[in-house]
Amino acid sequence: MRTFRRRPRPDDGSTTVEYAIVTVAVAAFAAVLYALLTGDSVVSWLTNLVMKALSVPS
Repeated sequence: MRTFRRRPRPDDGSTTVEYAIVTVAVAAFAAVLYALLTGDSVVSWLTNLVMKALSVPS
């Protein structure tokens, strides 16, 4: 009895590679966003914004 094997197609494994590329891109974007949001200027800007929002006008 012969067993038939499926021939590999040229796009076999492309989905896995696409997921890997997207995962690396998302991780890089998250690292850049984290670096921007933890910078001194952004933290001071957000602190001032919250303080203005919570202050009572006189």
